[in-house]
Amino acid sequence: MGSVNEIQREIPGESAKPAGYFRWIVIACTFVVAAVSYLDRNNVSIAAASLQREFHLTNPQLGAVFSAFIMGYAFTQPVAGRIADRFGASRAIGVAILWWSVFTAVLPALPSNVPGAIVLLLAVRFLLGVGEAVIFPASNRLVASWIPSRERGLANGIIFAGVGVGGGVAPPLITFIMLNHSWRLAFWLCAAIGLVVGLLWMLLVRNTPAEQKNVSPEEIAYIQSGLPAHTASAGRTAGWREVVLNRQVAVLTLSYFCYGYVAYIFFTWFFKYLSEVRGLNLKSSALYATLPFVAMALASSLGGWVSDKLVTRVGKRVGRCGVAGVSLLAASLFVWSATQVADARLAALVLAGGAGALYFAQSAFWALSADIGGPSAGLVSGIMNMGCQIGGVCTAALTPVIADSFGWTASFLVAAAVCLVGAVAWLFVNPFYVLVPRSE
Repeated sequence: MGSVNEIQREIPGESAKPAGYFRWIVIACTFVVAAVSYLDRNNVSIAAASLQREFHLTNPQLGAVFSAFIMGYAFTQPVAGRIADRFGASRAIGVAILWWSVFTAVLPALPSNVPGAIVLLLAVRFLLGVGEAVIFPASNRLVASWIPSRERGLANGIIFAGVGVGGGVAPPLITFIMLNHSWRLAFWLCAAIGLVVGLLWMLLVRNTPAEQKNVSPEEIAYIQSGLPAHTASAGRTAGWREVVLNRQVAVLTLSYFCYGYVAYIFFTWFFKYLSEVRGLNLKSSALYATLPFVAMALASSLGGWVSDKLVTRVGKRVGRCGVAGVSLLAASLFVWSATQVADARLAALVLAGGAGALYFAQSAFWALSADIGGPSAGLVSGIMNMGCQIGGVCTAALTPVIADSFGWTASFLVAAAVCLVGAVAWLFVNPFYVLVPRSE
């Protein structure tokens, strides 16, 4: 068993005119799911101060609550990807949305004086993470089935723009409800939104174009003509050992670990950093905390579009590896620069630039993991995304420890250095590699 390295021939210029658009409806639905998932995971960071007061949590305990979600999310990624490969990505996502919506509603139902509150908070957040783990490996499996290789940068860019939209909506929405009602009501509203989106998803989306009656034969032919050759290999999936021990998957995973270390600062400690370290009031913090997510949403789509254009014109080396490496380098410089800025609002703007630069690289990770994996795209991207989430576990837990010991500036300098490592890793990615399962 194992994998082989194949060099794919790139054909410059435009291909046949696209026929039909239903594949983009599938991508739009996945964008909405991504947005809701980040609304439901990011709400706890906005309500962090309220949770701390009501449940009497220390900063390290709050960090553990953040990390519990990420641990459940991280270590379920490969299994979630394999489930999507074997049983269908659309069904897996539908069940996952209902799962995480239930646990979003359970957390505010916990009384503040319940015995063992910290254990229950950790358990609920962990199980929430398990449910959300399905989303992106399964969505990448959908991309591998629905989207021609030349369009995958834009498709993934749109999907991950949902991260920015969901993360950006969370601060003002949760803050408004907290100020006028309570953080508990805000969580219940998030859960209700998830349930509605989950039901709509199961009505609208199918695993493959062939299963979707609204897709024209012309669009199916167009999609199939643009799929990498190994995608049509009788649907055979690679084994766990083939994927886990694959060098290209390992390099992508290392870079995505570094990516995740920086990204999760914005999903965990950023709001608290603005309000308590930089001294902005709750309303100002909510406003400025949206800026990184606006930058993420815009840069993710733009980065995917630019990546696809460069792939068509000059090839994958520049279009995928070049875009990702340069973007991560820029993100590292932005994060470092923010530590040199005294004004809180200017620092928030600089960090938003770092978030945008980071997410400009996002689509390259997922486009290449879909190209590499084909029928095993769920497992490949699940392992890659596990690396990202382990990076998130590290930043959620280490950021307050570094800050308490050496100051918040040190925490951001460490993040900048880690991001630089992620940029360098792209020098070792082969964008033409494909994972071909060996027959028994």
